[in-house]
Amino acid sequence: MSMILSASVVRVRDGLPLSASTDYDQSAGVQECRKYFKMLSKKLSQLPDRCTLKTGQYNINFISSLGVSYMMLCTENYPSVLAFCFLDELQKEFITTYDMMKTNTAIRPYCFIEFDNFIQRTKQRYNNTRSLSTKMNLADMQTEIKLRPPYQISVSELGSANGFAHLSAADYKGTGKISAAPHQRLEPVTLPGIVSFVLSLLCGALNLIRGFHAIESLLQNEGEDFSYVIAFFLGTAACLYQCYLFVYYTGWRNVKSFLTFGLICLCNMYLYELRNMWQLFFHVTVGAFSTLQIRLRQPQGKSPDYNV
Repeated sequence: MSMILSASVVRVRDGLPLSASTDYDQSAGVQECRKYFKMLSKKLSQLPDRCTLKTGQYNINFISSLGVSYMMLCTENYPSVLAFCFLDELQKEFITTYDMMKTNTAIRPYCFIEFDNFIQRTKQRYNNTRSLSTKMNLADMQTEIKLRPPYQISVSELGSANGFAHLSAADYKGTGKISAAPHQRLEPVTLPGIVSFVLSLLCGALNLIRGFHAIESLLQNEGEDFSYVIAFFLGTAACLYQCYLFVYYTGWRNVKSFLTFGLICLCNMYLYELRNMWQLFFHVTVGAFSTLQIRLRQPQGKSPDYNV
């Protein structure tokens, strides 16, 4: 008999379970799939937003959106279109019911356990396919799956020592492919981080404008020092590189941020004759603030075990 057995809602960045259905099936096969649920929850940030894992008698399907993943376990003969329609309904209801800020700041596992009531009602509807009144949604989902089928995860990939690092090198574009070495993801952006990013861009723009003015002055007056032009453009490059380090993970990231801050300080020391104390203080303070935010925004570590 084809049916949905269980479902859960998990935060993508660390695998924290936010809600889950009450499971009554204690068979060995279902217990084994729970282990796969736990393993998948720790890899969600490295996977495409729509995936399927076939484990023999059972399939695990999930979709991810806005930092939250919706996972379900069903029998192997349960229609894929119905499975993803079911997940789509969970997603829409969860987004409508709960504020994303609360899901991002949740600390306690299963803090939205009351969502289980909706999961159970929806699961009952989808297990009785004759009563479904979502033909239009089913048609839309069927078309979407044909155009962008879910990535098929194999059990061997899931159980490898290095996780998903050895998967196919082709980029995932909805055709069952995934990148070979997913980029290391950084922790979510905070408000101070956004402020530092904007201020760094502002400092870079100011340095760039002053650099062009220095070039114009150099062309008009032969006695002007060309080194000021270099200092302004180096300051621009340093500010923009701080923005890059804040957004993307690279090797020796913290060391690079400190060296970049040092370059900003040197450029402003050289330009002290062209700037007043408040301008120098502003540029150096923004550089220090950006360096701090780069240091605070670290790569996501290993997901804690929440016994999903």
